Amino acid sequence: MAVNLATDIKPISYIKTNAADMMKYVTDRRNPIIITQNGEAKAVLVDIKTYQETKDAFALLHLIKIAEKDIQNGDFEPSDKVFSDLRKEILENA
Repeated sequence: MAVNLATDIKPISYIKTNAADMMKYVTDRRNPIIITQNGEAKAVLVDIKTYQETKDAFALLHLIKIAEKDIQNGDFEPSDKVFSDLRKEILENA
């Protein structure tokens, strides 16, 4: 999803007067629009699906960061023990 400098950067005045078209553009193309104000990039308009995927990706990265911290602190179990315990629990509850 590369930014096309000719079509994906718009001033806020353009967004205001063409809001419905801009919403359709980001929804159909799943390409963000960079919104400028006084010649500076100030915001990004993205479709809801892309926004949700981005939020989900950040949530996953946060979980990985927590796991890495646990590993650094030695707060983990070897995988063979974890799977052995899971198998045992499954057999007990079957």
